[in-house]
Amino acid sequence: MDNIIIPYNHIQTAHCENGVASGLLQHHGLKFMTEPLMFGLGSGIFYIHIPFLKVNNGPAISYRSMPGWIFSRASKLLDIKVKRTKFNSEKEAVDFLNNQLKLGNPVGCQVGVFNLPYFPTEYRFHFNAHNLVVFGKEDGNYLVSDPVMETTTLLSEADMLKVRFAKGPLAPKGHIYYPQNVKEVSKEQIQRAIKIATKSSAFDMLNIPGSICGVDGIKYTAKQIRKWRDKLGPKKAGLYLGQIVRMQEEIGTGGGGFRFLYAAFLEQAHSYIPNDELLTLSDEFTKIGDLWRASAINMGRIYKGRLNDQKDYDLCASMLEEISDLEKRAFQKLKKIKLG
Repeated sequence: MDNIIIPYNHIQTAHCENGVASGLLQHHGLKFMTEPLMFGLGSGIFYIHIPFLKVNNGPAISYRSMPGWIFSRASKLLDIKVKRTKFNSEKEAVDFLNNQLKLGNPVGCQVGVFNLPYFPTEYRFHFNAHNLVVFGKEDGNYLVSDPVMETTTLLSEADMLKVRFAKGPLAPKGHIYYPQNVKEVSKEQIQRAIKIATKSSAFDMLNIPGSICGVDGIKYTAKQIRKWRDKLGPKKAGLYLGQIVRMQEEIGTGGGGFRFLYAAFLEQAHSYIPNDELLTLSDEFTKIGDLWRASAINMGRIYKGRLNDQKDYDLCASMLEEISDLEKRAFQKLKKIKLG
């Protein structure tokens, strides 16, 4: 395959899926698309604690919606089609990627983190829902725009195949995706999308049945934390808290970062729908993000062995209970807000 370099504007973002999605839409002419706008229109803000699933031997907790949903939801609201393809054959996956590059089409790829050679060693663990853009091939290496990196990078053919077919939960199976037939988006479309997306996020956080999702899910985690020291023993309980911190602060933007990102979305939404309640809520989500970060610091102290009494676990739980109450009030306001 000859060298192919597609002109693509690399932008560093806080979270990989938002960065890939907003970058691809900008490449296709939608220059207004920002990372916060993509995250908000995709109803990305969420919380879930899945008690029967373990990730890296710790609790499975997510502070955002399922991988792929952000781009799909936002695109649907803007009347944009996203083409997605997975493969059983590695050869078919390689041929498909190379053909898209020959057509001049940069594509998003879902990959596993563990075998990404440009990631620092401490961040390379088994997580298969990372996203990056491939925008060319030069001297046998793929040109990669990974939104969480400061600059573009390279992946060899062997490394690209390895990360595209990583094994385990959320195995990517060569998953490639890209927007098709992108048309101009009007201000009215964006306004309508904001209205629908905010109500969807409020519903997800307040009204999904069960105790493990949304604001109830945050309290569920708090309840578990109070039990862990006696139930699991100090060492394993500390590892579980360390896992929560990892899921919060090291995978994408985590709990606090996603709340900051949603605050930025509400602020940008105000430029399309000038309701000052959006700015008030933006401030509230910023404060909630601060509390998430503070809770992570406290959990980190237990994980590192600096704290280890039951009262320290109780404090972690109380902080999450406070966060749950604050998020509940914020989403109730968002649910009721009049956006035209």
